[in-house]
Amino acid sequence: MTIAEFLSMVFSGQNLALLGAFLAAGLAGAGSAIGVGIVGQAGAGLLTEQPNMFGKALLLQALPATQGIYGLITAFMIMITSGIMSGTGAELTIAQGGYFLMASLPVGIVGFVSAKHQAKVSAAGVSLIAKQKNEVGKAITSSALVETYAIFALLVSLLLIIFYKG
Repeated sequence: MTIAEFLSMVFSGQNLALLGAFLAAGLAGAGSAIGVGIVGQAGAGLLTEQPNMFGKALLLQALPATQGIYGLITAFMIMITSGIMSGTGAELTIAQGGYFLMASLPVGIVGFVSAKHQAKVSAAGVSLIAKQKNEVGKAITSSALVETYAIFALLVSLLLIIFYKG
């Protein structure tokens, strides 16, 4: 096998599309995992003193998980639109695979970053409800504002995939 054959196998259109699906789900999912962990730590501190606040703390902890869902949706859309999930062994050019790779980046990168920042806001929200139990709405609203940018990134990625003209 020559180097050119090896490179054409590794950098095939299908592999680039798969890399895009991986980055969408992997980056956004990693950000969500980190974010849920950050808020979980803050929530655990609250629950040692006030175990009856579990539901409110759990709600704040769940908020950074949505970016991982957005990445997963994008990954499935890439695999469906590119033909990878059709079972026919999709033949994509490098340019086509690169397109799907680029379409994955908004939701992957913004999802990773926004989940971490949303977690910080949600953790602060846990501190807020520790002192003022009835302020959970304000804590959720503050955290949801960070979510807006993950939704924008999801929209960009999905529009690029939906309007793909291979």
